[in-house]
Amino acid sequence: MEDRKKDHIDLAFESQTLVNQLDNRFMYEPVLSKHPDKAIPETHFIGKKLSLPLWVSSMTGGTKMAGHINKNLARACNEFGMGMGLGSCRIILDDDAYLPDFDIRDTIGNNLPLYANLGINQLEILLQENKLDKIKRLVSKLRADGLIIHINPMQEWFQPEGDRLQKTPAESISQLLDLVDFPVMAKEVGQGMGLESLRTLLKMPLAAIEFGAFGGTNFAKVELLRDKSQPQELFEPLSFIGHDAAQMLDMINHVVQQEKQEIRCGQIIASGGIKSFLDGYYLIRKSSLPAIYGQASTFLKYARGDYEDLRKFVKYQVKGLEMAYAYLRIRG
Repeated sequence: MEDRKKDHIDLAFESQTLVNQLDNRFMYEPVLSKHPDKAIPETHFIGKKLSLPLWVSSMTGGTKMAGHINKNLARACNEFGMGMGLGSCRIILDDDAYLPDFDIRDTIGNNLPLYANLGINQLEILLQENKLDKIKRLVSKLRADGLIIHINPMQEWFQPEGDRLQKTPAESISQLLDLVDFPVMAKEVGQGMGLESLRTLLKMPLAAIEFGAFGGTNFAKVELLRDKSQPQELFEPLSFIGHDAAQMLDMINHVVQQEKQEIRCGQIIASGGIKSFLDGYYLIRKSSLPAIYGQASTFLKYARGDYEDLRKFVKYQVKGLEMAYAYLRIRG
């Protein structure tokens, strides 16, 4: 006790907080709960149960490290009860050489959600060429629960190897939904989506919408940095266009409130710029639709090395979420 009290005295001046550091999103209610044994409620996500309301967002595919990263992430999902979206699976549409890097169903287990992932341009091309069977085979050989379509026109526009959309993403996704019997999700890749795009998606029979909001990894900016031939100072302003996760949630809540009878999308994954468990907790508690939160680059940071590093990171998220569920209420 004496050592602890000495630490308190030594660290008191280093532990000062300022009023402008106060997180005003929450009401802190220390009187109403005991320390939690397990305060995080089970979450139902597209027919499966999650122990944590946390999603490993799509991030990598077709690189030398993809297999190691994906297996680490799948192992963490299995241990902690999370869901996972694979990175772009385009590389294994026609060739199974890289399939082992994506084939993680045995690691994640059968009881947790695992989703394949293709870009909107690949979807458009496959539909135009009447090659829907390739998509069905992709989902089948990965033993995935369904498919994520990432909508990335800004990224493709700036990508030197990028494709050009001939149809609106809404048209292609709507056509896909009419032709498959597995769940389909839609997501952005770092810009987020505005009101009319969200309204359109919410009225489709999608399993979920993942935000991919502004504030995290921005793939339009990634492509600008990759292509040294483009005048970055001229195009860079477009990479700052978009919507953050809080804005997107407010727009979704507005549409659900105003047009509830027309909503067909079942759930959301709040992702993009989610820096901590508090960001995630705030968004899922504020959502009018069933919601979980997703992270990509943060998981990637810890998944590249030893599994124990990733495991420690997730354990800290669990501990933080337990305190949040026990003691924090969302301000109105």
